[in-house]
Amino acid sequence: MRNRSLLILTSVLTTGALTLTACGSRDDDKKDKADGGEVTVVIGVDAPLTGQNSATGLGIQYGVQIAVDDANEKKLVPGVKFKVEAKDDKALPPTGQQNATAFVGDKKVLGVIGPLNSGVAQTMQQVFATANLAQISPSNTAPELTQGKNWAAGNKKRGFKTYFRTATTDALQGGFAADYAYNKLKKKKVFVVDDKQTYGAGLSKLFKQGFTKLGGSIAGEDHVNVGEKDFSALATQVKNSGADLLYYGGQYDESQILTKQLKEKGAKIPLFGGDGMFTPTYIETAGASAEGDLVTSVGAPLDQQPAAKDFIAKYKAKKYPGDYGTYGGYSYDAATALIQAIGKVVKDGKIPDDARAKIVDEVQKSRFEGISGPVAFDEYGDTTNKQLTVYQVKKGKWEAVESGTAKES
Repeated sequence: MRNRSLLILTSVLTTGALTLTACGSRDDDKKDKADGGEVTVVIGVDAPLTGQNSATGLGIQYGVQIAVDDANEKKLVPGVKFKVEAKDDKALPPTGQQNATAFVGDKKVLGVIGPLNSGVAQTMQQVFATANLAQISPSNTAPELTQGKNWAAGNKKRGFKTYFRTATTDALQGGFAADYAYNKLKKKKVFVVDDKQTYGAGLSKLFKQGFTKLGGSIAGEDHVNVGEKDFSALATQVKNSGADLLYYGGQYDESQILTKQLKEKGAKIPLFGGDGMFTPTYIETAGASAEGDLVTSVGAPLDQQPAAKDFIAKYKAKKYPGDYGTYGGYSYDAATALIQAIGKVVKDGKIPDDARAKIVDEVQKSRFEGISGPVAFDEYGDTTNKQLTVYQVKKGKWEAVESGTAKES
C-alpha cells in the first residue's frame, strides 16, 4: 500500500555513521541482557499509529506484538528475549525517514516491520540498506519499491536487497479489480479518482489501463488532496458524467467521506477501491452510503484461514485497537520471517558483529506456511503469494465475494 521520495544527503551520511556504531562488538555489552540471562533483541515497527491511516497502522503494530509474544512464550530462539519498539510515522515520509535513522542507531534492533504507506517506504529504503538492516512491509504495494522505476516497461531491477514485503503489488491488484469491474459487475463506464500519492495514483493508473484494455471507457478523471473533506463539486461531476462506477485510488480517510457525499448528490453508483480502503472504519464513517461499495485486498480472507484462528482470538482477547483484518496477518507473518531469520544467526544469545547482514540473507531464504498463507520471497523481495480478494459491503460488513490469483498485465 501506499508518497513522495525525498532522500537527503545529510541523512544518508548520518546513517552511515550510525551504522559503524550499530555493528560494533556485542560480546562485552552486558546491558543487552534481559532477565534470566537472555539477550534482548528489538524488532522495530514503523506505521501511522495516530491520525491518518492509524486504524490499519495499529493493526500492523499489534500483529507484530502477537508474533513476538508467541516467540517469547515458546522460546523459539534460545537465549533471546524479543521486544517490540513501535514508532509513529503519521503517514508522513520525512517522519518515516527519521524513524528509520533512529532504528539504525539502536544496536538492539535487528529488523523492522513496516511501513504501511508506499510513499513512506521510499524515504526509508536507502537508510536501512546502508545499515544492512532487514525491512519487511506487510502492506506496501507500489511495484517500484522492489522492481525499480522502469518495471512497467519490463526492465525490472531490485534496488535494495534489505527490503521485502508480504503483500502483493498493485501490478496485480489494479488489473484484478479492473477484471472484476468489467466482467463480473458488468460496468462499462468508470470515473477514476486518486489522492495524488504514490499508492493511490499508481493503483488508479493500473486499474484504468486494465479496464480500458478490456473494452471499458473512462467517463472522467480527477484528483483529491489528502485531508480533504468537501467533495461536493467532485460528487456532482461524477454524477453528471454518467459513470456507472467510481474507482478510487487512495486511503479510507478520504474515500469514506467521498462515497457519502456521492450518494447524497444522487449518484447511486458503487465506489470501488484498493486495500487502502479495506477497514471497518470506512463502513462506520460512511454508514449506509457504503452499502454495495467494493475493495480489493491482498491475500485470502484472514478469518477464513484455519491457521489464523489463534491469532484472531488473541487479538480480540487483548482488546488491541486498530484493524487486524487488513494487514494483521501479514504483519504476524513478516515478524515470524524475521524471528526465524534471527534464530539462524543468533546462537545461545550471542549476536555476531555482522548479524544484521546475515539476517537479511536468511530472510531472503524464508519459506514457511504463515497464518495468511505461504511465505516466501522472490528475487526482487516480493512475496510469492499472489492471492487477492474482492470484498463488498453487505448489510454493513465487508464480505468476500471473489478470491483468486492475478497475473501482471
